[in-house]
Amino acid sequence: MRRGFLSRLRADEAGNTLAIAAAALLPLIGLVGGGVDMSRMYIVKTRLQHACDAGALAGRKAMGAGVWSYDNYAARRAAGGFFDANIQADPYGATDLTRNFTEDAGKVVGTASATVPMTLMRIFGNESQTLTVSCDAEMRLPNTDVMFVLDVTGSMGETPSGDSQTKIQSLRVAVKCFYEIVARLDSDASCTTGAPSGGTGDQVQIRFGFVPYATNVNVGRLLPTAYLADSWNYQTRRRVGWEWGDWTAYSYSGSSYYGSCSSPAADTAETQYKSEKTSYYGSYYCVNYSRGRVPAWEYDRLPVNVAELKNGTAWRDSFEWPIANDGGNKTIGWDGCIEERQTVRTTSFAPIPAGANDLDIDLVPTSDITTQWGPALPDLIHTRRGNFGDWDRSRVSSTTSNYSNASSYFCPAPARKLQSFPAASEFDTYVNSLTPSGNTYHDIGLLWGARLLSPTGIFRSENEFASEGGEIERHLIFMTDGDTVTSSRNYTAYGIPWFDRRQTTSTSSTALDEQVDLRFAAICTAVKNKNITLWVISFGSVSSGTVTRLRNCATSGRYFHATNAATIQQTFRSIADEISQLRLTR
Repeated sequence: MRRGFLSRLRADEAGNTLAIAAAALLPLIGLVGGGVDMSRMYIVKTRLQHACDAGALAGRKAMGAGVWSYDNYAARRAAGGFFDANIQADPYGATDLTRNFTEDAGKVVGTASATVPMTLMRIFGNESQTLTVSCDAEMRLPNTDVMFVLDVTGSMGETPSGDSQTKIQSLRVAVKCFYEIVARLDSDASCTTGAPSGGTGDQVQIRFGFVPYATNVNVGRLLPTAYLADSWNYQTRRRVGWEWGDWTAYSYSGSSYYGSCSSPAADTAETQYKSEKTSYYGSYYCVNYSRGRVPAWEYDRLPVNVAELKNGTAWRDSFEWPIANDGGNKTIGWDGCIEERQTVRTTSFAPIPAGANDLDIDLVPTSDITTQWGPALPDLIHTRRGNFGDWDRSRVSSTTSNYSNASSYFCPAPARKLQSFPAASEFDTYVNSLTPSGNTYHDIGLLWGARLLSPTGIFRSENEFASEGGEIERHLIFMTDGDTVTSSRNYTAYGIPWFDRRQTTSTSSTALDEQVDLRFAAICTAVKNKNITLWVISFGSVSSGTVTRLRNCATSGRYFHATNAATIQQTFRSIADEISQLRLTR
């Protein structure tokens, strides 16, 4: 019986479960406790990260275009406030909650930590765990092109009431401060945003271009030589022959009433001579005269071989043309301004009519002259006059008169294609070159700003994609200080309106102003249709009609008005801030 009991006991497994369960209790507590505590740690760290991110974003946004310093209390307060709002004082029992935000080269950097007490893991001597997270946020642009179309007309040399500097000086500062915000490089301007540093690095392409405009635009040397015609018509003259000029006295000799004058020099093919007796207060003199051959001129709208300006794929500064007063060659200089290609006379530009090649932003020139431009050459111009000093539009077939150029011509600083400005000094030098002169032709400025910015036009190979192949956001900033101002006696991108009448047969300023305004409106629409954000700024005193046109021109919500140096800088700063996009970088 004893052997039977022991045998049965040895074979009985019913009591083993309790022993096994007791042996497994401690590992089970470790697994469950570890899972609970790990879950709490994960939740606390996630909360910390979210709060840190929120603080960095809020601090960078409050910092705006400024710099991070102890003076910038709003940015530091925003960073801390948003962190606190996004986490509890003791999340899931965490203690010793800390946070710290600093700035480096425009980037707000944050760190946060918390101590999480353990629960079941205490059994194993693990009292607590300290968790740390980091975050940062910066204003980072996507690949961005910015084209400045800037009014540099004569009125920009005026000083607004209450300011100590002219409008062109205020504009220079505002544009440089815009560059500081977007490029994160310090210019020579004193900006209210403080001095930036660090740049934008090589992860993003940021380019700037310029079209200063007044009566004309200076874009010619940016174009391939094939885009300008080989022959262009100008209000000029050409020699059609030679005639004898006026007699000129060249020597005197005494004589008597009955005396005779000696024979003058013998005539030649180029010079004639004569001698005449004259009296002066009872005294008699022999006067010797001569006259030479002078050119006879035809004055009209005449063709000129402007291909002389081309040197293969490069440009020359001048060429010779036989219109000097003596019939010889005159040096014809070219500063880079252009005359526009074919247009039509109309007052309806919605849609842009066929034949108005001048308003086609993307039309690439071909061998057809109607698609090409011509150089603006004031040295060629001769404005023929009538009997009473007024201009005479009719052709003068043959005259020895030397009519001069009485038209007004203004060519601003050369435009710049889109390019990076990795050195602020180069940007400063260009902006400082902008000087005011001339009348206000808004259409020609906006037109060429659009051409130089367009991704599908004459500079498509440079503008369609970033250098690394990425997409590009495009912004055109148009700034003017006044109403349209034209004159039929300006030498413009459409010739001299009084003579050429390419846009309208009327020579009144009212009709010419209307043409500029209508064409400007058509170009505004074309720009916005190309997915370009069009920012428009009026500076100073402008009429209500102009304000309406400018507001309608701008992309919705992108029109601004500035009155003085402070507000023009603030306006450019606001645009720069809006162009910049706040992104979380970690």
